[in-house]
Amino acid sequence: MDERLEKAIKFSNYMASLHNQKRSFQEKYYQDLIYFFNGSQFTVTKELISFCKIMLDSSQTEIILIDDNQIPTEIENLEEFFNNIKNIYINASNEFIVSYNRIKKERTIENLVDL
Repeated sequence: MDERLEKAIKFSNYMASLHNQKRSFQEKYYQDLIYFFNGSQFTVTKELISFCKIMLDSSQTEIILIDDNQIPTEIENLEEFFNNIKNIYINASNEFIVSYNRIKKERTIENLVDL
């Protein structure tokens, strides 16, 4: 086989493996952002965190939020809810960046797959 073709195939396989690893880490990140509370499911987003912070800053202690399944949920302790979703977002983001930085340094398929 031509050496250039062999290099191209190796590079293509490397890029496919890199893409699969990134997608896998991203899917885990999205799963880590899911917060179950009072029988409801919330996906923690920057918007949800910001909204809860605004409500806290305006002296709200209880609010009604619509969950991922379009079900209204009463949040009786907004400060606790806010702290929980903030921590979930921070932990998931930190884990995602650590995983991503690990694969950024790898230059072979074998090392990518071993992660």
